[in-house]
Amino acid sequence: MALIVVLSVLLILFLLNVPIAFALIVSTAVYFFFIDNFSSSILIQRMVGGIESVPLLAIIFFITAGILMNYTGITTRMLRFAQILTSRLPGSLAQVNVVLSTLMGGLSGSNIADAAMQSKILVPEMEKKGYSRSFATVLTAATSLITPIIPPGIALIMYGYVGNISIGSLFLAGVLPGIVLCIIFMIYVHFYSKKHKLETDNKEHFTAKDLLLSFKDAFFALLLPVIIIGGIRLGVFSATEAGAIAVFYALFLGLAIYREMKLKQLVRALVETVYTSASIIIIIAAGSAFAWVLTLEKVPQKMTEFMVTNVSSPILFFLVVIVFLLVVGMFIEGNVSIIILTPLFMPMLAQYGIDPVHFGIFFIICISIGTMTPPLGTIMFTTCSITGTKIEDFIKSSIPFLIILIIAALLIAFVPSISLWLPTTFK
Repeated sequence: MALIVVLSVLLILFLLNVPIAFALIVSTAVYFFFIDNFSSSILIQRMVGGIESVPLLAIIFFITAGILMNYTGITTRMLRFAQILTSRLPGSLAQVNVVLSTLMGGLSGSNIADAAMQSKILVPEMEKKGYSRSFATVLTAATSLITPIIPPGIALIMYGYVGNISIGSLFLAGVLPGIVLCIIFMIYVHFYSKKHKLETDNKEHFTAKDLLLSFKDAFFALLLPVIIIGGIRLGVFSATEAGAIAVFYALFLGLAIYREMKLKQLVRALVETVYTSASIIIIIAAGSAFAWVLTLEKVPQKMTEFMVTNVSSPILFFLVVIVFLLVVGMFIEGNVSIIILTPLFMPMLAQYGIDPVHFGIFFIICISIGTMTPPLGTIMFTTCSITGTKIEDFIKSSIPFLIILIIAALLIAFVPSISLWLPTTFK
């Protein structure tokens, strides 16, 4: 009865559009009205305990590094490099959108940051080339979903922390699925552009020298993911230490190499970091307390027992999970889903013989899809608010992309080697 009331309160608060962290805190607090075994001070203890962890510093560091990167001139260099790479392809500016998300995913680690940046830079330019605003906005939103699985994706760190899984292995596991998503989107853009005759003629001509110069400009930024993954896998530093190194590397690029970061910009970047980090940390704290309630009520054990009894094979398990996560993603923000659902799924994976690293990539992609769907899709609202796209137009244009993302999620689920080949090869 206590759990039913808690979940009901949480759902009502979601429907009232109460901020997610506060909805979790209030609903968890309600639980203490029904039990006498614990003092209400446990709520504070569980929240503090949920964020009192060194690995969580990696999130703060990578957020800082990603924001600093936006003030160093890296974005313009990456944009130029992506433009030259895709200049001969149909729909070249839309192709730039896809490639830039993949490249920037290795720097920012945040899909919202990536979506916001490209909504401001690329969507207006795509409209000038003849693309509809709704298509350009949806493409920007969809390609930003590559970011969470490209190292150093914040979602990978959170999943690794909550599930007690190697973050280095997760970073490696996300590389090939990220590339697969990039290629699938590029193929779709290719045929879409040809069908609608968008940027199919009069290509701007770039020479090999132009490509070399643009690569040279972007080289130091492209080197960051290599340093992070290589250092972690070789045991030179931990994921948390990698985050600190990324911050110093971003400062080095901005102050010494590109020399585009001024003191005023540095202060602005640090203030932005505080706001962004605080919003994530309070969600983690609230989610940890709520997850404690679920554990106390033995929800993970009951769900595992139910699934094992009624779902006979790993294939059916993946199909049930993707439907469940797509529905959950419509109502619950991605970071909250990771905090609450990861402990629920971990016992099930052992029963079905599923590698938790493989499942993690599938899990993150599925909950990311929810950020593009109503009623609470964070990426949908972020991109629409910046570009001025109507929600109904966004939803209509998003259908092909949602189909693509679901197919990609199923491909990753049923072909484990896409996720596990790199972690297995570079043990």
